[in-house]
Amino acid sequence: MNISTLLEQIKKHPDYPKAGMVLCHNGVVRVTSREGAVVTGLSIKVDHQRLAQILAEQKNTPGIVEILVHIEEDKHLAVGDDVMFLVVAGDIRETVIKTLTDTLNQIKSEVTKKTQIFAE
Repeated sequence: MNISTLLEQIKKHPDYPKAGMVLCHNGVVRVTSREGAVVTGLSIKVDHQRLAQILAEQKNTPGIVEILVHIEEDKHLAVGDDVMFLVVAGDIRETVIKTLTDTLNQIKSEVTKKTQIFAE
């Protein structure tokens, strides 16, 4: 999966002509943790039921056309690898930015569990 594939899917949505903005998030594995420790990799677990609930809730936001997400799960990801793609299409900038931010924050706090692999 890549971000281009998600963008193509968004553009095929029947309500796409109502969109004035498409905003994309591409999370990648970085070389250090938030605390500064050297990271060599990462793995992710996903609560698919909670993810579906969040997406359903956020898609009900007035002005939102579509939200698509792809999360690399159950494999070892190396530094620089893509972890998650999140694409939000909607009517105006303020709505799309807020919805992407809210959806991303909920996914990070309620859906994904990451295990970082640290350098020895």
